[in-house]
Amino acid sequence: MAGRAALDGWSRLVALLKVLLPLTALAILSTLFLISNRINPDDALPYAEVDVEARLKEPRITAPTYAGTTSDGAALEVTAAEARPAAEGEAGANATGVQARLTTPDGQQTDLQAETAQMTLNGSEITFSGDVQLTHSSGYRVTSDEMTASLGETDVQARSAVVAEGPGGRITAQSMRLMPAGDGGEGYLLVFNGTVKLVYQPTK
Repeated sequence: MAGRAALDGWSRLVALLKVLLPLTALAILSTLFLISNRINPDDALPYAEVDVEARLKEPRITAPTYAGTTSDGAALEVTAAEARPAAEGEAGANATGVQARLTTPDGQQTDLQAETAQMTLNGSEITFSGDVQLTHSSGYRVTSDEMTASLGETDVQARSAVVAEGPGGRITAQSMRLMPAGDGGEGYLLVFNGTVKLVYQPTK
């Protein structure tokens, strides 16, 4: 009888624990939820504020880079803040915040920067516009409203008025061109054409 009484007591304890343990677990979970911080939807993971519809209508590339070599062996690299493919009616792809570097085989460097640039549809030339600045290894810094650079050969031209500051002083001209010396000569020439005016400023 004593053994049966113990067995009955054990059975009742097990049955009681089956009820108490789940209730205890629920009470602990409820307490955790009550004391935890409320979730603020505004504190969700950050997301990019991108107008998807606008991006689909006007696809663009961020921080693109173009690199190539001209037929005379000069290395050309062009970077931009943003570029867009040619839209209907446009002459070619365009970019903003543009910088370019032309390194000729003789080691001379020419740096270009401009607000915007546009590449022709056939990819043969880039036109830089908007406060265009050209800095040459010779020490000259040339500014103009617009310049073009060939992608197939070393040929940078400003067909509109230019102002240059350099070792010899200040030069104003109707146009400018950077090109190979030609006629069997080696190296490259920075040539000013049209009505050229030099204001000589001797070094002290």
